[in-house]
Amino acid sequence: MASRLAVAVSVSAAAPASSPPPVAAASPPRVALRRGLPPTCRALRARPRSRGAAVVCQAQGGQDTAIQVPDVSKSTWQSLVVESELPVLVEFWASWCGPCKMIDPIVGKLSKEYEGKLKCYKLNTDENPDIATQFGIRSIPTMMIFKNGEKKDAVIGAVPESTLITCIEKYVDGR
Repeated sequence: MASRLAVAVSVSAAAPASSPPPVAAASPPRVALRRGLPPTCRALRARPRSRGAAVVCQAQGGQDTAIQVPDVSKSTWQSLVVESELPVLVEFWASWCGPCKMIDPIVGKLSKEYEGKLKCYKLNTDENPDIATQFGIRSIPTMMIFKNGEKKDAVIGAVPESTLITCIEKYVDGR
């Protein structure tokens, strides 16, 4: 089964914004891609939405477009983070946080690159306020590195991948 990647678009049609979009138009709406097609995109498909339309890119070969980082919670914190033999990167996030959504694919990519050398998890601060308070989380996203169960370092904000790599490299034995 092919995976799908949503591509940000702006759609303009001849109808006013207050009226529903036409079902069939003489000429298709103009679609302006903000970033162009990803290199693995083989087809675009329009999908109706409540406000305008969305364009979905269907990826080639069923490739995953993003690596899902597993969740950690209050109930799994001890076993997954504190007792881990490998260094652990925890991404403190919330579902409503835009910058969190920007950094999540980077953390997913790094979890794949450092597989066997670093564990990566996400902690939803809205669902786990006790842990967020325990570690003084005041801004999200915050990525913290733990080694031997102890907090070693933190990076706050949607930073470039290179910034996270620099932080990770201090605590990982070889890449």
